[in-house]
Amino acid sequence: MAGKRKKTTGNEAEIHNRRARHEYTIEATLEVGIKLHGTEVKSVRSGEVSIAEAYIKAEEVPPSLRIIGMNIGHYGPAASRNHHPTRDRVLLAHKNEIKRFARAAGSKGMTIVPLKLYFRNGYAKMEIGLGRGKAHQDKRRSIAEREQKRDIDRAMSKKMRW
Repeated sequence: MAGKRKKTTGNEAEIHNRRARHEYTIEATLEVGIKLHGTEVKSVRSGEVSIAEAYIKAEEVPPSLRIIGMNIGHYGPAASRNHHPTRDRVLLAHKNEIKRFARAAGSKGMTIVPLKLYFRNGYAKMEIGLGRGKAHQDKRRSIAEREQKRDIDRAMSKKMRW
C-alpha cells in the first residue's frame, strides 16, 4: 500500500523571525497550527507577512493561544472581501501544551515569541518558542561567537581547497 503523497509546491514562503533569536534565549519550542481566513492564506503563501513585531498571549483558563501584532498584507484580487491586516489570530495546539507554555510564560522574564511561519501538507504552521530576554552583554557575546565560528569555517574552507 502506497503512502500519501505530500502536498508541497516548493514556492511557498517560509518566514523566519531572526530578531527573536537575537533578543531571546529560546528554551523550548512548539509547532502549532494557525487559524487563517482564505485571503490571509493566499497572502501568506505569497510571503506578504511580518512576524517580527508579533507576540503570543497564552491563557491557562480557558486554554488558548493568540498571536497579536502579526501583519498579513492585503491580497490584491480579493478587493472588498479582504481581511484586517493586524487582527488577533488563534493558534491551535493541545490543551496540555497550552497550559505548560502559559505557566512558563507567567514566570518572571519569560515570554512566548513566534519563530517561524511555514506550510506543511497544505496547512499553515507556526513554530513558537519560550524565550528568556537576553542582556546587552549576552547579545554581544553571541555575536562574537557567531563571528568566530564564521572565521573558523572560512579558514577551514581555504585549507580544504589547497
